[in-house]
Amino acid sequence: MTELRKAVGLTALAGAGALAWARLEAEAFTVRHVTVPVLPPGSSPLRVLHASDLHLTPSQQRKIAWVRALAELEPDLVVTTGDNFAHVDALEPLMVALGPLTAFPGVFVMGSNDYFSPLAKNPARYLMPSSRRPQTEVAREPDLPTAAFAARLTDAGWLDLDNARARLHVGGLDVAFVGLDDPHIARDRLPAPDAAVTDGADLRLGVVHAPYVRALDALRADGAEAIIAGHTHGGQLCLPGFGALVTNCDLDRGRASGLHGWPGPRPDEFGGHDSAWLHVSNGVGTSPYTPFRFACRPSATLLTFVAR
Repeated sequence: MTELRKAVGLTALAGAGALAWARLEAEAFTVRHVTVPVLPPGSSPLRVLHASDLHLTPSQQRKIAWVRALAELEPDLVVTTGDNFAHVDALEPLMVALGPLTAFPGVFVMGSNDYFSPLAKNPARYLMPSSRRPQTEVAREPDLPTAAFAARLTDAGWLDLDNARARLHVGGLDVAFVGLDDPHIARDRLPAPDAAVTDGADLRLGVVHAPYVRALDALRADGAEAIIAGHTHGGQLCLPGFGALVTNCDLDRGRASGLHGWPGPRPDEFGGHDSAWLHVSNGVGTSPYTPFRFACRPSATLLTFVAR
C-alpha cells in the first residue's frame, strides 16, 4: 500500500508539473522563420510577417509588448488571419498591440473570435468529431466590435480580405490576394473573378482563418500559389513524436502547423507539381479559459518568399 501511495503521489506531482509547464509555455512567444520558393525566377525576396490567433485580453501586457516588437522585423507585408479578440473590451489593446505593424502594408481576414467573445467550454469537446465540422448556426448574436476593428485597420492602410480581392505592390512585386471570411462559422464566399486584380501578378496569395478542406480547395482552384491560414493553434496540446491531437477543423493533423503543400506534397517535392504552398500558423494566443500549450510554443512566422 505504501508503494501504491508513492506511485499515486508521483503521478499527481508529474501531472501538476506538466500543467505548470503548459501554463508557462503559453507565454513562451517565439518567431519562426520559413522560406517559400514560390516567386518567378529572378525575383527579389519578399518578407511576409504572418500573425494569427492573438486571442487578446486587456490584461495581457506581455503579449501586447511582444506583438508590438514584431515591427522590428521590418517585413515588406503583414498578414493577420483572425481570432484577435478574447474579451469584449479588447479593441483598444489590440490597436496598441498592432499599432507599430500598421506602419507596413498589411492585409487581414476575420475569425469567429472576431465576432463572438469566448465562452467557457469543456476542453474535451475539441477531441470530438463535431469539432471538425463548421458551425452552420451560432445560437447567439455577435457581441464584439468587428466593424469598428475592421475600420481601424483599414483606416491605418490595411486591406480587408474577407470574401474580397485586392492587389498590392510590395517589395518590388505585384501581389494579388483572394481572401475568405471564416469558414469555421460558414461565412466564406469566394469573391467573383477579377482580371484587373490577378492578371500579371508576380504572386497570387490566398488568405483564410480556418483551413477547412473546402476553403483550401476553393483558393487553390482560384489560382492561389500560396495559402496562409491560422485557427488550429498547431493543436495547442501536442505529444512529442506524435504532434497535434486535433486541428479543430477537417484539416489533417499532419498539416496542423508549418509549411506544407495542398492538396498533395509540397510543390518542391516529388508529386507536388499540382499543389499550392500552405502555411498554417500555430498562433500567438489561447482561449482565456484554457491558457495552456504543450510542445507547441505560441508564435508568429516570418515567411520569406523567394524565387523558384
